[in-house]
Amino acid sequence: MKVLIITYYWPPAGGSGVQRWLKFVKYLQDFGIEPIVYTVDNVNYPKEDTTLHNEIPKNIQVLKQPIWEPTHLLFWKKKKQKTGISNVAKNGLMSFIRGNFFIPDPKIFWVQPSVKYLQKYISENKIDSIISTGPPHSIHLIAQKLHQQNNIKWIADFRDPWSDLYYHKDFKQLPFAKKKNLKLEAAVLKNADCVLTVSNSLKTAFAKTANRVEVVTNGFDDEVLAENEVDLDAKFTISYIGLLPKQSNPKMFFKVLKELCELNIDFKKDLQLNFIGDISEDVKTEIHNNQLIDNTCFVGYVHHQKAIEYQKKAQVLLLLIPNIKKSKGILTGKLFEYLQAKRPILAIGPEKGDLSEILESTNTGVVIGFDNEDKLALEIKKLYQQYKKGSLAVASKNLEQYHRKELTKKLASVIKSLHS
Repeated sequence: MKVLIITYYWPPAGGSGVQRWLKFVKYLQDFGIEPIVYTVDNVNYPKEDTTLHNEIPKNIQVLKQPIWEPTHLLFWKKKKQKTGISNVAKNGLMSFIRGNFFIPDPKIFWVQPSVKYLQKYISENKIDSIISTGPPHSIHLIAQKLHQQNNIKWIADFRDPWSDLYYHKDFKQLPFAKKKNLKLEAAVLKNADCVLTVSNSLKTAFAKTANRVEVVTNGFDDEVLAENEVDLDAKFTISYIGLLPKQSNPKMFFKVLKELCELNIDFKKDLQLNFIGDISEDVKTEIHNNQLIDNTCFVGYVHHQKAIEYQKKAQVLLLLIPNIKKSKGILTGKLFEYLQAKRPILAIGPEKGDLSEILESTNTGVVIGFDNEDKLALEIKKLYQQYKKGSLAVASKNLEQYHRKELTKKLASVIKSLHS
Protein backbone atom coordinates (compact mmCIF):
# COMPACT_ATOMS: atom_id res chain seq x y z
CA MET A 1 0.00 0.00 0.00
CA LYS A 2 1.41 3.38 -1.04
CA VAL A 3 0.65 6.62 0.81
CA LEU A 4 1.51 10.12 -0.40
CA ILE A 5 2.34 12.39 2.56
CA ILE A 6 2.20 16.13 1.90
CA THR A 7 4.09 18.19 4.47
CA TYR A 8 5.72 21.61 4.60
CA TYR A 9 8.08 20.66 7.44
CA TRP A 10 10.77 18.14 6.57
CA PRO A 11 14.51 17.93 7.33
CA PRO A 12 16.49 20.13 7.52
CA ALA A 13 13.58 21.87 9.29
CA GLY A 14 14.12 21.99 13.04
CA GLY A 15 11.62 22.40 15.85
CA SER A 16 8.57 20.38 16.80
CA GLY A 17 6.65 20.69 13.51
CA VAL A 18 8.90 18.25 11.66
CA GLN A 19 9.01 15.48 14.28
CA ARG A 20 5.53 13.96 13.91
CA TRP A 21 5.65 12.89 10.27
CA LEU A 22 9.38 12.27 10.15
CA LYS A 23 8.84 9.62 12.82
CA PHE A 24 5.74 8.15 11.17
CA VAL A 25 7.66 7.82 7.90
CA LYS A 26 10.50 6.15 9.79
CA TYR A 27 8.25 3.29 10.94
CA LEU A 28 5.40 2.98 8.38
CA GLN A 29 7.19 0.34 6.31
CA ASP A 30 7.24 -1.94 9.36
CA PHE A 31 3.45 -2.12 9.01
CA GLY A 32 3.20 -2.75 5.28
CA ILE A 33 2.82 0.84 4.13
CA GLU A 34 5.20 2.57 1.71
CA PRO A 35 5.37 6.34 2.30
CA ILE A 36 6.14 8.83 -0.48
CA VAL A 37 6.86 12.30 0.89
CA TYR A 38 6.10 15.54 -0.94
CA THR A 39 7.65 18.68 0.54
CA VAL A 40 9.23 22.04 -0.28
CA ASP A 41 12.52 22.49 -2.07
CA ASN A 42 15.24 24.98 -1.07
CA VAL A 43 13.15 26.60 1.65
CA ASN A 44 14.90 28.67 4.33
CA TYR A 45 13.37 27.38 7.57
CA PRO A 46 13.56 29.68 10.63
CA LYS A 47 15.21 26.85 12.57
CA GLU A 48 17.24 24.03 11.02
CA ASP A 49 18.58 20.73 12.36
CA THR A 50 20.64 18.88 9.78
CA THR A 51 21.05 15.90 12.11
CA LEU A 52 17.43 14.95 11.33
CA HIS A 53 18.47 13.87 7.83
CA ASN A 54 19.77 10.72 9.51
CA GLU A 55 16.21 9.81 10.53
CA ILE A 56 14.92 9.50 6.94
CA PRO A 57 14.81 5.89 5.70
CA LYS A 58 17.20 5.49 2.77
CA ASN A 59 14.72 3.68 0.55
CA ILE A 60 11.80 6.10 0.53
CA GLN A 61 11.04 8.59 -2.23
CA VAL A 62 11.00 12.29 -1.34
CA LEU A 63 9.44 14.58 -3.96
CA LYS A 64 10.24 18.30 -3.79
CA GLN A 65 9.02 21.43 -5.51
CA PRO A 66 10.07 25.06 -4.90
CA ILE A 67 7.78 27.43 -3.02
CA TRP A 68 7.27 31.16 -3.38
CA GLU A 69 6.09 32.99 -0.28
CA PRO A 70 4.79 36.57 -0.53
CA THR A 71 6.17 37.39 2.90
CA HIS A 72 9.64 37.38 1.32
CA LEU A 73 8.68 40.68 -0.29
CA LEU A 74 7.95 42.10 3.16
CA PHE A 75 11.37 41.02 4.45
CA TRP A 76 9.60 38.54 6.72
CA LYS A 77 12.24 35.90 6.09
CA LYS A 78 14.97 38.24 7.27
CA LYS A 79 12.93 39.12 10.36
CA LYS A 80 12.38 35.45 11.24
CA GLN A 81 16.07 34.72 10.99
CA LYS A 82 16.84 37.62 13.28
CA THR A 83 14.22 37.27 15.98
CA GLY A 84 12.91 33.73 15.63
CA ILE A 85 9.38 32.48 15.21
CA SER A 86 8.41 33.11 18.84
CA ASN A 87 7.86 36.74 17.83
CA VAL A 88 6.33 36.07 14.42
CA ALA A 89 2.96 37.66 15.30
CA LYS A 90 4.37 40.67 17.14
CA ASN A 91 4.53 43.25 14.34
CA GLY A 92 1.13 44.93 13.91
CA LEU A 93 1.20 45.71 10.19
CA MET A 94 2.90 42.47 9.18
CA SER A 95 0.45 40.45 11.26
CA PHE A 96 -2.54 42.31 9.79
CA ILE A 97 -1.36 41.68 6.22
CA ARG A 98 -0.63 38.04 7.01
CA GLY A 99 -4.04 37.47 8.58
CA ASN A 100 -6.22 39.26 6.04
CA PHE A 101 -4.57 38.81 2.65
CA PHE A 102 -2.94 35.37 2.82
CA ILE A 103 -5.66 32.93 3.85
CA PRO A 104 -5.25 30.49 5.43
CA ASP A 105 -1.50 31.28 5.39
CA PRO A 106 1.30 32.56 3.10
CA LYS A 107 1.86 29.03 1.73
CA ILE A 108 -1.36 29.38 -0.28
CA PHE A 109 0.68 30.14 -3.42
CA TRP A 110 2.20 26.65 -3.26
CA VAL A 111 -1.21 25.00 -3.70
CA GLN A 112 -1.80 25.22 -7.46
CA PRO A 113 1.77 24.36 -8.56
CA SER A 114 1.74 21.41 -6.16
CA VAL A 115 -1.60 20.12 -7.42
CA LYS A 116 -0.34 20.28 -11.01
CA TYR A 117 2.91 18.48 -10.15
CA LEU A 118 1.29 15.81 -7.98
CA GLN A 119 -1.55 15.18 -10.41
CA LYS A 120 1.02 14.19 -13.01
CA TYR A 121 2.80 11.98 -10.46
CA ILE A 122 -0.45 10.27 -9.42
CA SER A 123 -1.41 9.62 -13.05
CA GLU A 124 1.89 7.79 -13.54
CA ASN A 125 2.12 6.04 -10.16
CA LYS A 126 -0.34 4.07 -8.05
CA ILE A 127 -1.24 5.89 -4.84
CA ASP A 128 -3.71 4.37 -2.38
CA SER A 129 -4.09 7.24 0.09
CA ILE A 130 -3.11 10.88 0.55
CA ILE A 131 -2.20 12.41 3.89
CA SER A 132 -1.87 16.16 4.47
CA THR A 133 -0.56 17.67 7.69
CA GLY A 134 -0.99 21.21 8.98
CA PRO A 135 -0.21 23.83 9.98
CA PRO A 136 0.41 25.42 7.59
CA HIS A 137 -3.17 24.53 6.69
CA SER A 138 -2.73 25.43 3.01
CA ILE A 139 -1.26 21.93 2.76
CA HIS A 140 -4.77 20.51 3.23
CA LEU A 141 -6.00 22.44 0.19
CA ILE A 142 -3.48 20.58 -1.99
CA ALA A 143 -4.75 17.22 -0.75
CA GLN A 144 -8.37 18.29 -1.06
CA LYS A 145 -8.02 19.03 -4.79
CA LEU A 146 -6.15 15.78 -5.46
CA HIS A 147 -8.77 13.86 -3.47
CA GLN A 148 -11.56 15.35 -5.59
CA GLN A 149 -9.79 14.85 -8.92
CA ASN A 150 -8.70 11.26 -8.31
CA ASN A 151 -11.15 9.79 -5.79
CA ILE A 152 -8.23 8.75 -3.57
CA LYS A 153 -8.74 8.24 0.16
CA TRP A 154 -7.58 11.27 2.16
CA ILE A 155 -6.51 11.77 5.78
CA ALA A 156 -6.19 15.38 6.99
CA ASP A 157 -3.85 15.58 9.99
CA PHE A 158 -4.28 18.54 12.34
CA ARG A 159 -1.25 18.93 14.60
CA ASP A 160 -2.86 22.16 15.84
CA PRO A 161 -6.27 23.78 15.42
CA TRP A 162 -7.04 25.89 12.33
CA SER A 163 -9.29 28.87 13.03
CA ASP A 164 -8.69 28.46 16.77
CA LEU A 165 -4.89 28.45 16.48
CA TYR A 166 -3.53 30.30 19.52
CA TYR A 167 -1.83 33.18 17.66
CA HIS A 168 -4.67 33.94 15.19
CA LYS A 169 -6.05 36.78 17.29
CA ASP A 170 -2.78 38.66 16.78
CA PHE A 171 -3.54 38.81 13.05
CA LYS A 172 -6.56 41.07 13.74
CA GLN A 173 -8.59 39.40 11.03
CA LEU A 174 -11.47 41.36 9.52
CA PRO A 175 -14.91 39.68 9.28
CA PHE A 176 -14.43 38.65 5.63
CA ALA A 177 -11.09 36.98 6.47
CA LYS A 178 -12.53 35.09 9.44
CA LYS A 179 -15.45 33.92 7.31
CA LYS A 180 -13.18 32.70 4.53
CA ASN A 181 -10.93 30.88 6.98
CA LEU A 182 -13.88 29.12 8.60
CA LYS A 183 -15.28 28.16 5.19
CA LEU A 184 -11.98 26.61 4.08
CA GLU A 185 -11.63 24.77 7.37
CA ALA A 186 -15.16 23.37 7.23
CA ALA A 187 -14.64 22.13 3.66
CA VAL A 188 -11.50 20.23 4.67
CA LEU A 189 -13.15 18.70 7.73
CA LYS A 190 -16.23 17.62 5.75
CA ASN A 191 -14.46 16.27 2.68
CA ALA A 192 -11.60 14.33 4.26
CA ASP A 193 -12.29 10.61 4.66
CA CYS A 194 -10.68 10.86 8.08
CA VAL A 195 -9.43 13.72 10.23
CA LEU A 196 -6.45 12.85 12.38
CA THR A 197 -5.49 14.91 15.41
CA VAL A 198 -3.37 14.86 18.57
CA SER A 199 -5.78 15.13 21.51
CA ASN A 200 -9.25 14.07 22.62
CA SER A 201 -10.40 17.66 23.10
CA LEU A 202 -9.48 18.51 19.51
CA LYS A 203 -11.26 15.35 18.39
CA THR A 204 -14.44 16.54 20.12
CA ALA A 205 -14.18 19.95 18.41
CA PHE A 206 -13.52 18.55 14.93
CA ALA A 207 -16.20 15.86 15.26
CA LYS A 208 -18.88 18.58 15.13
CA THR A 209 -18.08 18.94 11.43
CA ALA A 210 -15.99 15.96 10.31
CA ASN A 211 -17.43 12.54 9.47
CA ARG A 212 -14.65 10.62 11.19
CA VAL A 213 -11.96 11.76 13.62
CA GLU A 214 -9.15 9.65 15.07
CA VAL A 215 -6.55 10.55 17.69
CA VAL A 216 -2.91 9.60 17.35
CA THR A 217 -0.87 11.65 19.79
CA ASN A 218 2.72 12.76 19.41
CA GLY A 219 5.35 10.71 21.20
CA PHE A 220 8.99 9.91 21.91
CA ASP A 221 11.47 7.83 19.97
CA ASP A 222 14.57 5.72 20.56
CA GLU A 223 16.97 8.64 20.90
CA VAL A 224 15.10 9.59 24.08
CA LEU A 225 15.60 6.05 25.37
CA ALA A 226 19.36 6.05 24.75
CA GLU A 227 21.28 4.57 27.63
CA ASN A 228 23.92 7.32 27.77
CA GLU A 229 22.91 8.65 31.16
CA VAL A 230 23.67 12.24 32.07
CA ASP A 231 24.35 13.71 35.49
CA LEU A 232 21.62 15.83 36.96
CA ASP A 233 22.26 19.55 37.21
CA ALA A 234 23.91 20.53 40.50
CA LYS A 235 21.65 23.56 40.90
CA PHE A 236 17.87 23.51 41.30
CA THR A 237 17.23 23.87 37.58
CA ILE A 238 13.79 24.44 36.16
CA SER A 239 14.25 23.95 32.43
CA TYR A 240 12.04 24.81 29.48
CA ILE A 241 12.94 23.27 26.12
CA GLY A 242 11.38 24.44 22.86
CA LEU A 243 9.51 27.35 21.34
CA LEU A 244 8.09 29.78 23.90
CA PRO A 245 5.68 32.31 22.32
CA LYS A 246 4.25 35.34 24.09
CA GLN A 247 0.88 33.56 24.47
CA SER A 248 2.58 31.16 26.88
CA ASN A 249 4.41 33.86 28.87
CA PRO A 250 4.13 32.55 32.47
CA LYS A 251 3.82 35.84 34.35
CA MET A 252 2.42 34.13 37.45
CA PHE A 253 5.35 31.70 37.49
CA PHE A 254 7.93 34.50 37.51
CA LYS A 255 6.00 36.43 40.16
CA VAL A 256 5.92 33.39 42.45
CA LEU A 257 9.63 32.72 41.93
CA LYS A 258 10.47 36.32 42.79
CA GLU A 259 8.53 36.05 46.04
CA LEU A 260 10.17 32.74 46.94
CA CYS A 261 13.62 34.22 46.28
CA GLU A 262 12.82 37.13 48.59
CA LEU A 263 11.66 34.80 51.35
CA ASN A 264 14.48 32.24 51.14
CA ILE A 265 18.07 33.26 50.33
CA ASP A 266 19.13 29.61 49.88
CA PHE A 267 16.38 29.10 47.31
CA LYS A 268 17.62 32.15 45.41
CA LYS A 269 21.20 30.82 45.44
CA ASP A 270 20.15 27.35 44.26
CA LEU A 271 17.63 28.39 41.61
CA GLN A 272 18.51 28.38 37.93
CA LEU A 273 16.03 28.83 35.08
CA ASN A 274 17.12 27.33 31.76
CA PHE A 275 15.43 28.31 28.51
CA ILE A 276 16.58 26.20 25.59
CA GLY A 277 15.08 27.29 22.29
CA ASP A 278 13.38 30.27 20.71
CA ILE A 279 12.07 32.51 23.51
CA SER A 280 9.71 35.45 23.08
CA GLU A 281 11.01 38.91 23.95
CA ASP A 282 7.93 39.33 26.16
CA VAL A 283 9.14 36.44 28.31
CA LYS A 284 12.63 37.93 28.62
CA THR A 285 11.12 41.26 29.67
CA GLU A 286 9.06 39.54 32.36
CA ILE A 287 12.18 37.83 33.71
CA HIS A 288 13.95 41.19 33.94
CA ASN A 289 10.95 42.81 35.63
CA ASN A 290 10.95 40.15 38.35
CA GLN A 291 14.70 40.45 39.05
CA LEU A 292 15.36 36.87 37.92
CA ILE A 293 17.91 37.60 35.22
CA ASP A 294 20.84 36.52 37.42
CA ASN A 295 19.11 33.17 37.92
CA THR A 296 18.39 32.66 34.21
CA CYS A 297 20.32 31.05 31.38
CA PHE A 298 19.21 31.51 27.75
CA VAL A 299 20.79 28.75 25.68
CA GLY A 300 19.09 29.39 22.34
CA TYR A 301 18.15 26.82 19.72
CA VAL A 302 20.01 23.48 19.81
CA HIS A 303 19.74 20.34 17.70
CA HIS A 304 17.32 17.64 18.79
CA GLN A 305 19.80 15.33 20.52
CA LYS A 306 21.20 18.20 22.58
CA ALA A 307 17.67 19.23 23.58
CA ILE A 308 17.07 15.70 24.88
CA GLU A 309 20.24 15.95 26.96
CA TYR A 310 18.97 19.16 28.59
CA GLN A 311 15.68 17.41 29.37
CA LYS A 312 17.38 14.48 31.07
CA LYS A 313 19.66 16.50 33.33
CA ALA A 314 17.10 19.08 34.50
CA GLN A 315 15.90 18.88 38.08
CA VAL A 316 12.41 20.01 36.97
CA LEU A 317 10.92 20.32 33.48
CA LEU A 318 8.66 23.31 32.85
CA LEU A 319 5.73 22.86 30.47
CA LEU A 320 3.64 25.88 29.44
CA ILE A 321 0.29 25.88 27.65
CA PRO A 322 -0.88 29.08 25.88
CA ASN A 323 -3.29 30.99 28.12
CA ILE A 324 -6.14 31.21 25.62
CA LYS A 325 -9.69 29.96 25.20
CA LYS A 326 -10.00 26.30 24.19
CA SER A 327 -6.60 25.44 25.64
CA LYS A 328 -7.75 22.09 27.06
CA GLY A 329 -6.85 20.25 23.86
CA ILE A 330 -3.33 21.62 23.46
CA LEU A 331 -0.66 18.96 23.84
CA THR A 332 2.74 20.33 22.90
CA GLY A 333 5.07 17.92 21.12
CA LYS A 334 7.72 18.28 23.83
CA LEU A 335 5.36 16.76 26.43
CA PHE A 336 6.04 13.20 25.33
CA GLU A 337 9.81 13.56 25.35
CA TYR A 338 9.46 15.18 28.76
CA LEU A 339 7.64 12.03 29.91
CA GLN A 340 10.48 9.77 28.89
CA ALA A 341 13.14 12.07 30.38
CA LYS A 342 11.74 10.89 33.73
CA ARG A 343 12.12 14.21 35.49
CA PRO A 344 9.26 15.90 37.40
CA ILE A 345 7.05 17.97 35.07
CA LEU A 346 5.70 21.26 36.35
CA ALA A 347 3.00 22.37 33.92
CA ILE A 348 0.99 25.58 33.85
CA GLY A 349 -2.26 25.26 31.94
CA PRO A 350 -5.88 24.13 32.28
CA GLU A 351 -6.19 21.90 35.35
CA LYS A 352 -8.81 19.78 33.59
CA GLY A 353 -7.95 18.67 30.08
CA ASP A 354 -5.89 16.28 27.98
CA LEU A 355 -2.59 17.34 29.54
CA SER A 356 -3.69 16.77 33.13
CA GLU A 357 -5.12 13.35 32.18
CA ILE A 358 -1.82 12.25 30.63
CA LEU A 359 0.34 13.50 33.51
CA GLU A 360 -1.94 11.82 36.02
CA SER A 361 -2.12 8.49 34.16
CA THR A 362 1.69 8.39 33.75
CA ASN A 363 2.48 9.74 37.23
CA THR A 364 4.94 12.25 35.77
CA GLY A 365 3.90 15.66 37.02
CA VAL A 366 1.24 18.16 37.92
CA VAL A 367 -0.74 20.89 36.14
CA ILE A 368 -1.21 24.24 37.89
CA GLY A 369 -4.04 26.52 36.75
CA PHE A 370 -3.14 29.78 35.01
CA ASP A 371 -4.13 31.87 38.07
CA ASN A 372 -3.48 29.48 40.97
CA GLU A 373 -0.55 31.25 42.65
CA ASP A 374 -0.89 29.51 45.99
CA LYS A 375 -0.84 26.02 44.50
CA LEU A 376 2.13 26.91 42.31
CA ALA A 377 4.13 28.25 45.25
CA LEU A 378 3.40 25.11 47.30
CA GLU A 379 4.41 22.83 44.42
CA ILE A 380 7.69 24.64 43.78
CA LYS A 381 8.54 24.56 47.50
CA LYS A 382 7.78 20.83 47.61
CA LEU A 383 10.03 20.16 44.61
CA TYR A 384 12.78 22.29 46.12
CA GLN A 385 12.61 20.44 49.45
CA GLN A 386 12.94 17.11 47.62
CA TYR A 387 15.89 18.51 45.67
CA LYS A 388 17.64 19.52 48.91
CA LYS A 389 17.11 16.01 50.28
CA GLY A 390 18.42 14.42 47.08
CA SER A 391 15.11 12.64 46.51
CA LEU A 392 13.67 14.59 43.56
CA ALA A 393 12.47 11.87 41.15
CA VAL A 394 9.38 10.40 39.50
CA ALA A 395 8.07 6.83 39.31
CA SER A 396 6.53 7.02 35.85
CA LYS A 397 4.26 4.36 34.37
CA ASN A 398 2.25 3.54 31.21
CA LEU A 399 4.73 5.27 28.90
CA GLU A 400 5.10 2.53 26.25
CA GLN A 401 1.92 3.62 24.45
CA TYR A 402 3.63 6.88 23.44
CA HIS A 403 6.61 5.33 21.65
CA ARG A 404 6.67 6.50 18.03
CA LYS A 405 6.60 2.95 16.66
CA GLU A 406 3.53 2.06 18.74
CA LEU A 407 1.81 5.24 17.54
CA THR A 408 2.72 4.45 13.92
CA LYS A 409 1.10 1.04 14.34
CA LYS A 410 -2.10 2.85 15.31
CA LEU A 411 -1.76 5.20 12.32
CA ALA A 412 -1.25 2.26 9.95
CA SER A 413 -4.45 0.71 11.27
CA VAL A 414 -6.35 3.92 10.48
CA ILE A 415 -4.90 4.07 6.96
CA LYS A 416 -5.76 0.45 6.21
CA SER A 417 -9.28 0.85 7.60
CA LEU A 418 -10.07 3.30 4.79
CA HIS A 419 -9.66 0.42 2.32
CA SER A 420 -11.27 -2.37 4.30
